Amino acid sequence: MNTENLKIGKKYVIHGYKHNGKIHRAWDEAVLLEIHDDYLIFGNDKTKVTESDGRTWRTKEPAVLYFFYKKWYNIIGQYKKNGIYYYCNIASPFVIEEDTIKYIDYDLDLRVFPDGSFKVLDRGEYKYHKKLMNYPEEIDKILKQELTNLIEMARKKEGAFVSGTVEHYCNLYKELK
Repeated sequence: MNTENLKIGKKYVIHGYKHNGKIHRAWDEAVLLEIHDDYLIFGNDKTKVTESDGRTWRTKEPAVLYFFYKKWYNIIGQYKKNGIYYYCNIASPFVIEEDTIKYIDYDLDLRVFPDGSFKVLDRGEYKYHKKLMNYPEEIDKILKQELTNLIEMARKKEGAFVSGTVEHYCNLYKELK
């Protein structure tokens, strides 16, 4: 991806789509915190979220968002009073078009709790959408492998799951705001 137009501190919006091309959810703010060769890190706090049916709500806490160029997931570290929670979306690699981060959400999610325990979410939704939208077998295999990779990273406390990482980026976000 061409990183020339990316700027630390710049605000972007996020659009999550479904496999059929329809918008699923949109966030009105993601501030770019750091640029890496294979991923970008963003931050936000109390950002407005719009659902596909038009309902809106706001996030409750500061969050650090990791979007990967070649990985089929994104990771959200949520800075809560009782610890760091992670919400990991199994999703296509992202693109940025016209200051909008775009990806396809593939339903499966991994929730990682402050004590390191985790839970895979939305398996039923995944099975339903896989059949409804005809996910190709190749994508199904990739998504299941990426879920396994995420679980392994969380268990080993690697990458986004390294202790202190989310706190560091939350502080950086506050400085840039």
